[in-house]
Amino acid sequence: MDIDAYRLQAETFIGDLNLAYYRHFAGLDREYAVEAVYDRHATLFTPDAVEELRTRAANGEMAGGDAQRRSRALMAFAVEGHLGIQTRAIDAQLARLEASLTLPLGSTSTPIGFRESAAIQANEPDPSRRAEIEAARLAVTASELNPLALQALESTHAVAKVLGWSSYVAMCEECQAIDLGGLQRQTEEFVAATDERYYEVVDQPLRRATGVGLDDIGRCDLPRFFRGAEFDVHFPSQGLVTSFATTMEALGLDTSSACGITIDVTSRPAKSPRAFCAPVRVPGEIYLVVSPLGGRDDYCALLHEAGHAQHYAHVEPTLAFEFRCLGDNSVTEAFAFLFDRLIEEPGWLSQHLGVDGRGGALAAHARAERLIYLRRYSAKLAYELKLHGSQTTPLSDLSDEYAQQLTRALRIDWPSESWLTDVDPCFYAANYLRAWALETQLRSMLIEQFGERWYSEPDAAEVLRELWRDGQRLNAQELCQQICGAPLDFAAVLGEFG
Repeated sequence: MDIDAYRLQAETFIGDLNLAYYRHFAGLDREYAVEAVYDRHATLFTPDAVEELRTRAANGEMAGGDAQRRSRALMAFAVEGHLGIQTRAIDAQLARLEASLTLPLGSTSTPIGFRESAAIQANEPDPSRRAEIEAARLAVTASELNPLALQALESTHAVAKVLGWSSYVAMCEECQAIDLGGLQRQTEEFVAATDERYYEVVDQPLRRATGVGLDDIGRCDLPRFFRGAEFDVHFPSQGLVTSFATTMEALGLDTSSACGITIDVTSRPAKSPRAFCAPVRVPGEIYLVVSPLGGRDDYCALLHEAGHAQHYAHVEPTLAFEFRCLGDNSVTEAFAFLFDRLIEEPGWLSQHLGVDGRGGALAAHARAERLIYLRRYSAKLAYELKLHGSQTTPLSDLSDEYAQQLTRALRIDWPSESWLTDVDPCFYAANYLRAWALETQLRSMLIEQFGERWYSEPDAAEVLRELWRDGQRLNAQELCQQICGAPLDFAAVLGEFG
C-alpha cells in the first residue's frame, strides 16, 4: 500500500461524503448521494486495506507518539468506511424515506413531513396534539424505518466478526482506544449520585415549559421542554445571527466567508431538524447548518455548531491528514459544548441579549435540561453496550431493554419504537459523554485564567486557537491531561448538581 496516496484519496472521500451530507440534510438535494461517493472510493475500504491498516496500527502501538495516533486513526477510518460500504444502500434508502414520509394526523388534519414533525411538535402548546404527532411518528418509525435499520445493524455486527473482532463492541474499543465498560461504570455512578436530586432539579422546569410535571410527562413533551418557548421574549429570532456574530467578535474570531465558514439558517421543508456542521475541507470549507425552530434552542444549536466550525476553521493547514480530518470526535464535541453553554451564562445573557440570567427560571431550565441529557446519554451507552455486545439475545428482543433503560434513567415512560433510530454509529454516545466531561474541565480552566466572562477575552480565544490548531491529534484523555494536568473523569460534571 502506498500510504501517502491512501491518505490523499481518503481526504478526498471525506470531503465528497461531507458535501453530500450537507447538500441532502440541508434540504438542497433530494437524493443523498452517499452510494456514488462510496463507489468512487471503494478501494479505500477493501478487507485487504483494513487488514493492512490494522497491522500498521499494531506496529504503531510499539512506536508510540504521533505514529501511533496516525496509524490508529487510519485503521478506524478504514473500518468505518468498510462498514459504510456494506450499509450505503440502506443508509441512502433511509435518508430518502425520512425526507419523503408524511405523518397522517386524524381526518381533519393536514399530513406533515416526518422530518419537520419534530419542529412542529416542539412548537405545539397542546399536549394532546404533541402526543398525536409522537404516536404517528413512532408508528412510521416502527413500520417503515426500523426494518431497514435492523438490516443495517445486523450487517455491521456480521462485518465486525468477518474483519476479525469478537464483537462490534471490541472493534469500536480498539479503533477508538476507549474503555467503554469503564466509561459506563463512571456514568452509572453519575446516575446513582444524581438520583436523589433528579426530581427536585427537573420537575418545576418541566411543568413551566409543558404544563406537565415529571410524574405525568411523556417523551412527546420533551421537544416542547427543550424548545423553552416561555423564554422566547429573551431569544428573539431576529437576534439569532447577530448575537452569534457579536459573541465571536468579542473573542476576536472571524465569522465571515473569508474564514471558510458558510452559515445556513434558512428554513426548508426537507431540511433536517438536527443542526450539524459539515467540514468538507479542513480548514477552508465548512458548513454550519441550523433549522430554526424559534427561541432559545436555536441559539443553543447555532453556538454549538459554531464551536465545531471554529475548531475546524483554525486547524493548522500543514497538519497531517489524520489530525485534521480524523481522530477522537469527543474533542470537537467538547468545543461545541463549550460554546453552546454560553446561553446559560448570566454575563453572556446580559451582554448580548440584555437578559438578567442570574438564578430564576432561565437558569433552572438550563440545569434541568443538562441533567436530562446527561442521564439520557448515560442510559443510551448502557443500552448500546447490550445491543452491540449481546451474543445470545436476538436483536429484536432488545427493544424492551432500550425502553427500560431510558425509563429508569429519566423516570419518563419511554417508548420502545425508537430502539434502532436513537442509536448513532460507533458509539457516538460515548463521544458525547466524554465531551461533556472534557468541556467541564476546559471551562473551569478558562474561568480560572480569565474570569467568569472568559468569552469576552481575546486572550482566552488565543488559548482556544492554540488548541484548535492541533485538530484532533490528541484524544480527549490526552487533551484533558494537557489542559488540566488531570485525567478525564465524568465525575467532573457532578459539581453542578450538588
